[in-house]
Amino acid sequence: MSTFIPNHRPEPDDLLVQLADYVVQQQVGSTEAYETAHYCLMDTIGCGLLALSYPACTKLLGPVVPGTVVPHGARVLGTSYELDPVTAAFNIGCMIRWLDYNDTWLAAEWGHPSDNVGGILAAADYVSRKRKAAGEQPFLVKDVLTAMIQAHEIQGVLALDNSFNRVGLDHVILVKIASTAVVTKLLGGSKADIITALSNAWLDGHSLRAYRHAPNTGTRKSWAAGDATSRAVRLAMLTLQGEMGYPSALSTPVWGFQDVLFKGRPVTLARELGSYVMENILFKIAYPAEFHGQTAVECAIKLHPAVKDRWEEIEAIELTTHESALRIIDKKGPLHNPADRDHCLQYMVAIALLHGELNADHYEDEAASDPRIDLLRSKMKTLEDVRYSRDYLDENKRSIANAVQIRFTDGTVTERVEIEYPLGHRRRRDEGLPLLKRKFESNVRSCYAQEQADAIIRAFADPLTLQYMPVDFLMSLLAVPTASGI
Repeated sequence: MSTFIPNHRPEPDDLLVQLADYVVQQQVGSTEAYETAHYCLMDTIGCGLLALSYPACTKLLGPVVPGTVVPHGARVLGTSYELDPVTAAFNIGCMIRWLDYNDTWLAAEWGHPSDNVGGILAAADYVSRKRKAAGEQPFLVKDVLTAMIQAHEIQGVLALDNSFNRVGLDHVILVKIASTAVVTKLLGGSKADIITALSNAWLDGHSLRAYRHAPNTGTRKSWAAGDATSRAVRLAMLTLQGEMGYPSALSTPVWGFQDVLFKGRPVTLARELGSYVMENILFKIAYPAEFHGQTAVECAIKLHPAVKDRWEEIEAIELTTHESALRIIDKKGPLHNPADRDHCLQYMVAIALLHGELNADHYEDEAASDPRIDLLRSKMKTLEDVRYSRDYLDENKRSIANAVQIRFTDGTVTERVEIEYPLGHRRRRDEGLPLLKRKFESNVRSCYAQEQADAIIRAFADPLTLQYMPVDFLMSLLAVPTASGI
């Protein structure tokens, strides 16, 4: 039985037009959004630099063909690579996401909007260097911040009501969509070009979530966003070479995205696009861990003094959490690699109880060999608090609550430590920003010699001055002039 579909060319899907109309604006958002975007760029760069300490990440970096150098290419921060913007976007995106330490957005869908910075920085640096060579003006860092606010908003607002994970698709689909929209503009595209590029992004093959879940959790989850943002740059460049678009890519019956991959549901925008997401973004300030477990780690660290000398006496550990955490990071059984461990609520809590801290090294094989970790994991029971689950989705709260309580073999119990809002939440900005700056400085100093590190830290110390810095100058400041690449 066939379905007749008329062959007249339709008008573009409303969603494509709405996204394009939003992106062609020259400036978006509030003063708060630009201030937050400054800290987001700072933290995102720092997270990428810290990842360069891990060979599992650095082995994926560099040109596709070793030795390739692209004239006026995009620089990869913390390295000497000068690459085509597609490959540079993958490199930067891979670094940013590697340690699961960049910003986060949680809703019906979740994700990390700063993953779009891979494509944004690569495109902005590439275009700026070409303009400079032609005697034209480069982009300013403020243009990067505007693109970030827009990419955050597209990814985050699409995530409010549309749950791609419920149909098995990975959240990096939204990185691809958001990056495609803003990068097409950065590369010189018109509203029509943005619509065309977006239609191709929605039609693209999309990542499955298998690499984020047992029994297949693996390191692809650390480079998937780099793959998505680099694919966006490729689609934008194809569009600007004159490649055609597909106006009803979302809505066409039988063959469109909504029918094929979204069970017939329309993809919708839950609110008007502005700067809501950037203003409310969640920073990972203290712990490189999946965000649904951040407050659980904070609770466990508070309990560390009460258990550090009594871990052998622990009889049971009760973890009270929300539905999304149970669905994503509630894991029992063996954990096979760092990517598996940093998405395990019980592992994070065990490390925090044992050491009173949690850092990226705690996910490596050496730290994971401690037999006490699995012993404590075996004593953990996870429970859902429906209020936590409800407040997680409440637009006015967006809490990510967890509670931890421990019972000992002698019948005594610790206090029940409950934390509803993590350190990186908007409600804890005043508390969090000084620590975010300290995190950035530490990450910068992990990568550069003192003189260069000092120059980078000074550049980010004054947000207004940084906004008017040429993008290519910032990227040269972040480059490492060595023959070895890393």
